[in-house]
Amino acid sequence: MAIKFGTDGWRAVISDEFTFANVRLVAQAIAEYARSNVPAGQQPRWVVGFDTRFLSDRYARTVAGVLAANDIRVYLARADAPTPAVSFAVRRLGADGGVMITASHNPPRYNGIKVKASYGGSADSGTIRAIESYLENVLQRGAPPVEIPMEEAESRGMVERFDPMPAYLEHIRTLIDDEAIARCHPRVVVDAMHGAGRGYVRDFLRELGCPVREIRGEMNPGFGGVHPEPIARNLQALRDALADGEWDIGLAMDGDADRIGAMTPQGRFVDPHVIMSLSLRYLVEARRQKGCVVKTISTTQMLNRLAAQYGLPLYETPVGFDHICKYILEDDVLIGGEESGGITIRGHIPEGDGILMGLLLVELMCAAGISLEELIADLMRQVGPFYYGRHDYEVQAFSKKELVRRLVSNPPQAIAGLRVAGISDLDGVKYLLEDEGWLLIRPSGTEPVLRIYAEARRPEHVEALLEEGRRLGLSQMG
Repeated sequence: MAIKFGTDGWRAVISDEFTFANVRLVAQAIAEYARSNVPAGQQPRWVVGFDTRFLSDRYARTVAGVLAANDIRVYLARADAPTPAVSFAVRRLGADGGVMITASHNPPRYNGIKVKASYGGSADSGTIRAIESYLENVLQRGAPPVEIPMEEAESRGMVERFDPMPAYLEHIRTLIDDEAIARCHPRVVVDAMHGAGRGYVRDFLRELGCPVREIRGEMNPGFGGVHPEPIARNLQALRDALADGEWDIGLAMDGDADRIGAMTPQGRFVDPHVIMSLSLRYLVEARRQKGCVVKTISTTQMLNRLAAQYGLPLYETPVGFDHICKYILEDDVLIGGEESGGITIRGHIPEGDGILMGLLLVELMCAAGISLEELIADLMRQVGPFYYGRHDYEVQAFSKKELVRRLVSNPPQAIAGLRVAGISDLDGVKYLLEDEGWLLIRPSGTEPVLRIYAEARRPEHVEALLEEGRRLGLSQMG
């Protein structure tokens, strides 16, 4: 069965394609890549972490054992940990790279391997292609990878267990005004969604004396039957927890805590578009910071309006944090993020971080001295109103290139009564509309799913656009 890599690694269904045998093959390819990218005679050093998914800890031990057998020094997380904490550990420890066992927000039946670079972010496409090439060589040789048993690897000093949490939270304190939060004492519900972010936000806020309730913080590899993606339809538990009226804000993170969602005490879901817009406004107006803004093609026009008001450069990328990471490494990026909830700010690793952004949202609410509902209303008066929606459709395999060609070659003059003012094929096909709204049709990069996104100035236009997008997309898949 073919092992197919995505933008930052490999994801597949557990026990179907994601097996221990295939994990060993991928680990061997990573090991050979790692050894080829250090000077002769130098021992590579890699970090390995894992989330709360089924068998993630065992898969991580397997990867560590294969790396160690290839004379690579491994720092292996003692327990499940968030992707951003593991990525930060790669940079802090001066490691050459990292492996994170996670399928992030994907359904529970999936697991995966994310590859991290020495700078503490997703490996670039060149690195992924190189690992794929080494994997082809491994498969052609036909010999099974060598693996050192964990006890032997540890006794020989090839594998060292560590806890990424203390150093990571110490770094987060340099990015968050904990004194402002401590003075305000916000009451926070944290929905860990049974993921690897459990304990992190809770412990940070409790140390500041804030009342905190963490829900869905227990280990549950099936995620309670709910996909660990912090979007409105998956957060009924958070809505219920806020319903007693004793809390100021709800925060939610995905399975590996690199994505963020939030909720007001009234049960209103606060999506990443609003979170990123509020954060940009706060960084500029309250912290007096400047820099460029980077967003994916599926992210709100509110950022465009804010960037124009502040005189900041704004860049739009294809979907995937690896594209944002490239800008962060090459430019002075104040904030970068995507509609799925992966967001980061200057001074942090080039990686989406739900923990950091959740805490920043709490900070900016405290600094403003008003409720989250009032903050959103004020933002909409400044740059809105904008309304957003997304629908996903499971589909059979199809050619993304051919779908884009068909959608671009014969574009509609208007969609849902709104004139089409322009078209972008940066990632999928995005129809730019006359009122600054837009409709995006694109396939997922990690699942057999067609995603339809829309943003408009009126809520009824969003649903109409999504329906038109569904009809256009599915009709052109042929």
